[in-house]
Amino acid sequence: MTSSRPWLSWAGWRAWLVWPSWPSRILRIMHRGRRFTPRTSPDVRRRHYTRPAQAVVGSFAIVILLGAGLLMLPVAQAPGSSTSFVEALFTATSAVCVVGLVVVDTGTHWSLTGQLIILGLIQAGGLGIMTLATLLGIVVMRRFGIRLQLSLQTETRTFQVADVSGIARRILLMSLTIEAALAAVMVTRLWTHYDESFWRGLYIGVFHAISAFNNAGFSLFADSMSRYSADGWMLLPAMIGVILGGIGFPVMLELWRHARSPKLWSLHTKLTVYTTLVLLVGGITAITTLEWNNPDTLGPMGLGEKLLAGSFHGVMPRSGGLNAIDTGAMTEASLFTTIMLMFVGGGSGGTAGGIKVTTFAVLWIVLWSEMRGHPHVHASNRRLSSGVIRQSLSLTFLSMTMLAMTTVVLLALTPFPMEQVLFEATSAVGVVGLSTGITGDLPPFAQGFLVMIMFAGRIGPITFASALALRERTRRYDLPEGRPIIG
Repeated sequence: MTSSRPWLSWAGWRAWLVWPSWPSRILRIMHRGRRFTPRTSPDVRRRHYTRPAQAVVGSFAIVILLGAGLLMLPVAQAPGSSTSFVEALFTATSAVCVVGLVVVDTGTHWSLTGQLIILGLIQAGGLGIMTLATLLGIVVMRRFGIRLQLSLQTETRTFQVADVSGIARRILLMSLTIEAALAAVMVTRLWTHYDESFWRGLYIGVFHAISAFNNAGFSLFADSMSRYSADGWMLLPAMIGVILGGIGFPVMLELWRHARSPKLWSLHTKLTVYTTLVLLVGGITAITTLEWNNPDTLGPMGLGEKLLAGSFHGVMPRSGGLNAIDTGAMTEASLFTTIMLMFVGGGSGGTAGGIKVTTFAVLWIVLWSEMRGHPHVHASNRRLSSGVIRQSLSLTFLSMTMLAMTTVVLLALTPFPMEQVLFEATSAVGVVGLSTGITGDLPPFAQGFLVMIMFAGRIGPITFASALALRERTRRYDLPEGRPIIG
């Protein structure tokens, strides 16, 4: 006799958890959750709209709590170490949200088992962010009519609406391939030029390759990558991993297909690539110049070492979180430059945080159009919709409000000066992981507050942007125009 509830049986659960099927099922749940009929009450309609956000928030919260529980186990801690719940929760949140802020030293406080748990949380968080961001993009596409769906598919050239399982497999394959390539370079260097055994070098290389590609910022060393500040074979793979992981899966896939034909790139890819290049060049130039004669950072280094370490710190604010010099010893001008870069972050659909480079680019394009008196905003032979402009402004204002609130709270709870607190707050809101060294000295209540900020900074922009797009609808009438005085 067949059960009327197959989900209660082991066969039903096993079929549900098969890899090719679960992304499709999650998408159908999210897509079905936002449907409603015109007769639906406002309360039910609002509840339907929030189901995709609830799916994202709930899944990440469960993984974080599970990771915190595993890190509380004695087997996860080094001999003689003890871990409080706040420390375990902070570490798990920082790993799953690929932030990189730590309250205890990863290499000495945690045992090999604990470090592997953190590495698993980083990988799960990075893959989950890329997959969920892409799936939510498909949910947004499905909200529109078939004509606009086809237009968006033609414009992006990245994925088909129905190819959900294929997208998940591509993200997994591309992530593992890039991480393996980066790890191979690091492992070879560690094995041949440092006093590391093959297996120890393999572990160090794999850990830092996964951390770099996922923009996690975790390191097995208390000084992060400072011991390799003069070694390009160690720093360059980390920089490449941060850039590739930060530009996002849709852009990587399109660059793979049309690397030699920029004219075929979608508007999203053009904005992401060109803005990323501008910020990378500007960040590297600014940090290297400002720290050139600083005796505590780049000053004592040779010419090649200065250029290498300066370039590394110009890339890491994109959400990389690793450092090759003492961040706390940088000049105030360098710290503020890093804060601005951390606030912008990387690309959409990737592992980086911040308001995203596309949002930053749209704001500048809007400003340029307004200065020239154009009634519409154009970019690369495309007209930007008013919805995209409103979403960019809303997301930026929300991030600025969260940053201001976090800074005020930390200033009230801690004795640290303004520049260090603002740096720490921006790193948490932008899920970057760079720190001036005050994270471990924060009181437990402040650390708990940063847990919520890191979670909101990682999940908030994805769910907020998708919620804005899902709620967009055509208004069949308009009101008389009003023009308040601006400025």
